[in-house]
Amino acid sequence: MSRRKDQERFRRIKEQTPEYTGFRGANTVTAKGVPALESVECSMCHRRRNVPADTLPDDRSAYVCLSCQES
Repeated sequence: MSRRKDQERFRRIKEQTPEYTGFRGANTVTAKGVPALESVECSMCHRRRNVPADTLPDDRSAYVCLSCQES
């Protein structure tokens, strides 16, 4: 659709339903929060991994990455 047709459609819907705020609405959140990542070294393979900070164990030297956990 063209911009003009979109604007006309919005006006028609707005006339029928005065509380209509548009497709997304006033309270819609489109961006998700990015978890804080920390770089930690795996205790088995000694590779550095970026891991969400809330999933880390208290003792960071005991961290085992997912690849090592699977094998």
